[in-house]
This record gives sequence, structure tokens and C-alpha cells, in this order.
Amino acid sequence: MQQQRLAFIGAGNMPRSIIGGLVESGYPAQNITASNPSTPKLDALQADFAIRVTTSNLEAMQQADIIVLSVKPQLMEQVCAELKQAPDLDKKVFVSIAAGIEVARLQQMLGGQYPMIRVMPNTPSLIGKGMSGVYASEEVTAQQVSQVETIMASVGKVVTVNEESMINGVIAAAGSSPAYFFLFLEAMHKEAMAMGFSRQDARTLVEQAMLGAAEMVCHNQQLELDELRAQVTSKGGTTFEAIRHFQENGLEQLVSGAMQSAVTRAEAMAKEF
Repeated sequence: MQQQRLAFIGAGNMPRSIIGGLVESGYPAQNITASNPSTPKLDALQADFAIRVTTSNLEAMQQADIIVLSVKPQLMEQVCAELKQAPDLDKKVFVSIAAGIEVARLQQMLGGQYPMIRVMPNTPSLIGKGMSGVYASEEVTAQQVSQVETIMASVGKVVTVNEESMINGVIAAAGSSPAYFFLFLEAMHKEAMAMGFSRQDARTLVEQAMLGAAEMVCHNQQLELDELRAQVTSKGGTTFEAIRHFQENGLEQLVSGAMQSAVTRAEAMAKEF
């Protein structure tokens, strides 16, 4: 697997997260190339991870077996118009991490029904705690799917879906959700400071509570999430009152609505591009 050469077309936050996670996990830096029209992000990637860099998308693609399309959705058509000029595209595997652009549209942009895999990662990939969803077009072989799964597994966990529409669910449940948790922590942090804690002490309180709760979830797979909650929610106690407040004020409906909003936006983006 480590003989596979990767090209990241684009050098923004998400490709940086994946590249950083790959190198940290032991993937050979010399097998990774990133391209970008401007050099500051490339210089930072090369300095931090010792990968190959170039300002030429075509050069990056020609050096690779797996091409990761990691530009903003609104730039994808322009980038693909350049890439489709290269020969032997059918010998490449294309991986898109752009939200909202469906396989058929990506293939249309590239000018052929080339092997295409959509991956929706999230930013914790940078520290090896990512969560990625994978969907492969019918042109992709089982071996190629396995190769991409292995790449993404080096930066976290992977779920492969059989229907492309499920990628939008991955966006809602994992791709966007780190920001949900950050928002929740922001609110807790502000309230802890309002209670009199210093900024640093308030942050320590909420971040360690979050970390411990996440570890408890991961280390108790045999327990349902509501069972874990019940174990720390004594009737009539402080936690019980806090949970009651959340439930009476519609937390579950709020979360459901937010996730559905993410899906709706992803569906709308598919029509835009």
C-alpha cells in the first residue's frame, strides 16, 4: 500500500489535515505531492511534512496513482478542465473530498467515466482521530476501494457506504459535527467563566470533561449511548436537572434540525455545481 503515490490537488485545511495524519502515521512523505497555484501553503506543507510540492496540477497528477481532488467546490470545474488534458486518466483513481458534488458530475467535469471515489473526512484527521465516509463509483475496483480505505484509516476510522446519498449523512454526522461540539463547548466555557472561573480553568474543566466523556463512549461499545447517560444521571440530582432542562427545551429536535440542514445544504450544492 505504501507504494501508492498520492497527489493532493489543493493545499487547504482539509488536505493539510489528511497529509499531516498520513505522515504522522508513517506514510512515506516522498510518495505524497501537493499542488496549489500559490506557494505559501505549499511551503508550509513542505516544511512541516517534507512532502513534494508543485504549483502545477498536471505535474502533481502525473507523479501519482491516486489523485485527491481537494479544492473548493466552486473551483472544481476549472481544475478538472485542466486535469482532463492529461493522458491515461483511466489509469488513475480520483478521490474527491468536496462536499456536494456527485460522482456523475465529477466524471463529467473530467470528461470520462473514470474511477471516482467520494470521501468525506473531518479535520480531526490531523491528529489521527478523523472519521471518514467513503463511496465508490461502479468503475472502481475492490482493490482500489481498499487502498483508499487504508489511506483514510491511517488518519482515523472509516465507514464505507453503498449509496451515494449516504455521503450527505456522513457530512451531517461526522464531517461537520466537530464544529457542533466546539459550539457546545463554547457555550459551556462562557457559562463557566460567568460562574467565576478564569478563562484557562474554565477551558480545562470543559475540555477534559469532553475528552473523558468521549473516551467513555469509545471504551464501552457494549453500552448504548442512553445507557451511558443513565449511569451518570441520578434521579433528582444535579445532572438529572441539567438533562431535564435540555430535553424540555428541545435539544434533540435542535440537533436533528441542524443535521438535516447540513444534508439539505449538501443536496443544494449538488445542483449548484
